Amino acid sequence: MKRETLEKHITLANDLMYYIYTHIDTDINLDELSQMFSVNKYHLHKIFKSVFGRNIYESIKSIRLQKASNLLLTNRHSTISTIANACGYSSQTSFIRAFKERFSMTPKRWKNGGYATYSNRLMHNIPPASGITTSYETIEPIIVKQPSIQAYYIRDRGYSKQIKHSWQKIQTLIYTHDLSDYTLISLFHDNPAITPLHECHHVAAIATSTEKSMSLPSFHIAKGVYVRFALQGNKGDLLRFIQWVYHTWLPQSGYETTTKPPYAIYRKNHHLSDDGLFDMDFYISVTL
Repeated sequence: MKRETLEKHITLANDLMYYIYTHIDTDINLDELSQMFSVNKYHLHKIFKSVFGRNIYESIKSIRLQKASNLLLTNRHSTISTIANACGYSSQTSFIRAFKERFSMTPKRWKNGGYATYSNRLMHNIPPASGITTSYETIEPIIVKQPSIQAYYIRDRGYSKQIKHSWQKIQTLIYTHDLSDYTLISLFHDNPAITPLHECHHVAAIATSTEKSMSLPSFHIAKGVYVRFALQGNKGDLLRFIQWVYHTWLPQSGYETTTKPPYAIYRKNHHLSDDGLFDMDFYISVTL
């Protein structure tokens, strides 16, 4: 396959994935997607699977369940039916069946504490996170109103060494264009505290006011009300912090989260730093 064709396929698949993530609460119809992207639906399937390793329907199902698993433990006053609808399920019965198949427990059991056992088992098997005992209670959450952010990005499926390579590509663009006015951002579509790392999508992004071509696809991070946490540490600290935010802080805070993905703005990026440490502001969308 020619490089130009490959890049077009990657851009198309990324645009499609971004649409799925941002419209997961709606009925996503493949025929309508085909018309929207002006690509035959069978060809669309083929391109998507070649880039992400799974077909469109499998991805939609997985994303719906990941979003639901988060909302069930953070939105304590929402009914299971409400959460099912918010994640694109028109039938509570089909949602319960799919959820049980994925997490080996009902949504009700998950909501009533089953998530903790599931998450702790995942974390125990992740070496960077398994030995972390840091307390995050002293971090001061600040409520902020964030603008929409246009960013250029590289998406990776799975938390692996490939993420560092993606950040190095962004670093190469910074050096190539002599950028001085830029912001490095990670977007967390998936919660690594309840989603196996090899299934998580990681988005490495750069926001800049430069008029130069960045040779990367772009998207907009949603504006809205977010809670901001200032955080320093390493990869294990980040994973444990995300677990704490979803499992402890949000349920106790009186806030609920939304389907907007959290993101981090770096002062120091651990993927690019020599010591593997980060300094960031972590933002998560909240509502009352």
